[in-house]
Amino acid sequence: MKRYLVTGAAGFIGANFLKYLLKKYEEDIYVVVLDKLTYAGNLGTIKDEIADSRVRFVKGDIRNAELVANIFAETDIDYVVNFAAESHVDRSIANPQLFLETNILGTQNMLDCARKAWYRGKDSEGKPLYAEGKKFLQVSTDEVYGSLSKDYIDPQPLEITDVDVRKVVTGRTDLHTYGKRFFTETTPLDPRSPYSASKTSADMFVRAYHETYGMPVNITRCSNNYGPYQFPEKLIPLMIHNAQTDKPLPVYGDGMQIRDWLHVADHCAAIYTVLTKGKIGEIYNIGGNNEKANLEIVRLILKELDKPESLITYVKDRPGHDRRYAIDNTKITTELGWAPAYTFEQGIHETIQWYLNHPDWVERITSGDYQNYYHKMYDKAEAPV
Repeated sequence: MKRYLVTGAAGFIGANFLKYLLKKYEEDIYVVVLDKLTYAGNLGTIKDEIADSRVRFVKGDIRNAELVANIFAETDIDYVVNFAAESHVDRSIANPQLFLETNILGTQNMLDCARKAWYRGKDSEGKPLYAEGKKFLQVSTDEVYGSLSKDYIDPQPLEITDVDVRKVVTGRTDLHTYGKRFFTETTPLDPRSPYSASKTSADMFVRAYHETYGMPVNITRCSNNYGPYQFPEKLIPLMIHNAQTDKPLPVYGDGMQIRDWLHVADHCAAIYTVLTKGKIGEIYNIGGNNEKANLEIVRLILKELDKPESLITYVKDRPGHDRRYAIDNTKITTELGWAPAYTFEQGIHETIQWYLNHPDWVERITSGDYQNYYHKMYDKAEAPV
């Protein structure tokens, strides 16, 4: 039986991963969920999962050393999957201290508790030994790489030279790009916001624990996720929610920021692949091969919902807004055999339908603290000049 510790599993990606695990394993699994239940953590999203006998829910902070150490003492954890993080750029600009404390100090505490629990002495050369079959996986973001240039006004066909990568995208006619360069695992780290700086620092701690203590770790860096159960501060669910209710759709700047969109189901499958097949100490980029401008997505959502483009409201761009992200999936595809299954057209249609079919979930999640956040961010926003 594999025993997981999944942090942040009441959030968007963590909740989807928990559902993925329980469905995949059926019986032979035990998962400890650790979540502080901050504004973006919704226990209702995983209410069925935490009622499952294979799951134990612990409400708590990843910075709490005593609490985390007790989890390891009580359960022989095989895999740690660390989703827990403050994760929105706008919020990091308003309160960078919180991002430092959770994303950096919290990750370091998780690493240290895992290291102590798994340590089994030293080998004949004095190198640390750890219990067999253990791994700490840090779920990170492509934002640690900074920003890529937008070289083309209109998207150009994406040329894939690697034979193995071409095999897994056979039949896709929607592969396009806005630039000549892509993020690879060796791209220098160049964070531009307090959020991305905190995730970069966390990644470096994970790397340091591998290099210094020999800990069994992996780091995954994903592009922008979308799909069911996403908190509506993010672009796609925000636009769906506002369009449904005929509210203005706030678009930063000119709306031509380019992102590579990854369906959360593909992301979950990639994380599991890295856990079970990834080489210890390696970093794996995870992208969807779906470069889209934010404005293009907004217009697509309006068309799908039969709403007018007059709902689009351009607001002042946020400081340090990166222009383009684009992931190169070659490493995870060629070495581990993973590739995204979703096209964007399929994924966005299913996502819109999910939100339309789950109004109760949307209503619960958009009350309270979210309303305060929304009014603060957009009510007094100015149009770009």
